[in-house]
Amino acid sequence: MYNKVILVGNLTRDIELRYTPSGTAVAKFGLATNRVYLDPVTKEKKQEVMFIDITVFGRAAETANQYLKKGSQVLIEGRLSLNQWTGQDGQKRSKHEIIAEQVKFLGGRDNSQTNAGNGEYNSQQSAPQTPTQPEPQHQEMPNQNIPSIDIDEEDIPF
Repeated sequence: MYNKVILVGNLTRDIELRYTPSGTAVAKFGLATNRVYLDPVTKEKKQEVMFIDITVFGRAAETANQYLKKGSQVLIEGRLSLNQWTGQDGQKRSKHEIIAEQVKFLGGRDNSQTNAGNGEYNSQQSAPQTPTQPEPQHQEMPNQNIPSIDIDEEDIPF
């Protein structure tokens, strides 16, 4: 069996961070995703928006809480989970949610001052990762022996 979900969307609310009695961090937030499609009957462009509950555990939860806020764009990789419970009215209820295994911050630093930029966090790791891209380095031009030219303004034809 295979249970894998990959979503890109924006947070619908600020992260709610709590801790279990054993000290494990648990972050919960909503994610809005959308898809644009062409209605086959009316030939109009339509947009379908989905709101999904996300749960993140451990260091990934703390990192997400530190850097993400309502509106932040993220990529979530995880698994689909079904929660079932009985409400106070005695009715059986259920809800699907995504248990995030990896959270990648998208949108860059220009999106908000508190956004971490292009970082990622895997819940099986103990520290956040950032993509390894070589820093552009300023290279000094080699000292070339360029002769100086002594020209008066009267010598310039324009």
